[in-house]
Amino acid sequence: MTVGELLRDWRRRRHLSQLDLAGAAEVSARHLSFVETGRSKPSRELLVHLASHLDVPLREQNTLLLAAGYAPAYRETPLDDAAMAPITEALDKILTGHEPFPAVIINRRWELVRANAPLLALMDGVDPALLEPPVNVLRVSLHPDGLGPRIGNLDEWSAHLLTRLRREAMLSGDPALGDLYDELREYPGVKEGSDADATSASMLFVALKIDDLTFFSTVATFGTALDVTLAELSIEAFFPAGDLTR
Repeated sequence: MTVGELLRDWRRRRHLSQLDLAGAAEVSARHLSFVETGRSKPSRELLVHLASHLDVPLREQNTLLLAAGYAPAYRETPLDDAAMAPITEALDKILTGHEPFPAVIINRRWELVRANAPLLALMDGVDPALLEPPVNVLRVSLHPDGLGPRIGNLDEWSAHLLTRLRREAMLSGDPALGDLYDELREYPGVKEGSDADATSASMLFVALKIDDLTFFSTVATFGTALDVTLAELSIEAFFPAGDLTR
């Protein structure tokens, strides 16, 4: 795809007209139209400016820049790189500091990056095939050979997870997330969330009832990260939702 086609695709994903985006970004609607149709080549600065207003993920911002013939703006440093040592040390401190409660770090495709000991203990008994890297935490959570049969509110919990996944697939433009959604929805006992659920306050704190334990969770991301790897990480921390779990 050309840079104009990519830009138009992101604008439509955000349900914005050319006039909406031009007004928000304070650029000429005519110039924006020329960029999208290929009649005008955007500057590097304009692309970054428009991408920020469209909330385009850093990885896809690099794709936009490459399509226009520019160098990527954001580096992507592997977590095992020496330069990331302070980051990985901080991540490990977050995980261990949350013990004795479970916590996990995942990447943009819900693949397990790191987990603390309590989280790994909950995965005891999961089919070893599901734990072959890369481990997808949604697949482990909902698969009938994973945690699915042990989740007491599987319908509610799965609807919560699939609502999040569908929203992330839409926002990120990553087709792999759409494929994952289609796979998970076919698992026994799994329920799809409705579009209304995506904006329902009741979906924000859905409890996870597993075995005799009940948790609620919070998700943290690195919103100001300038490295693709770091920007795509999420930390999900589980907290006890009752005295027995505590």
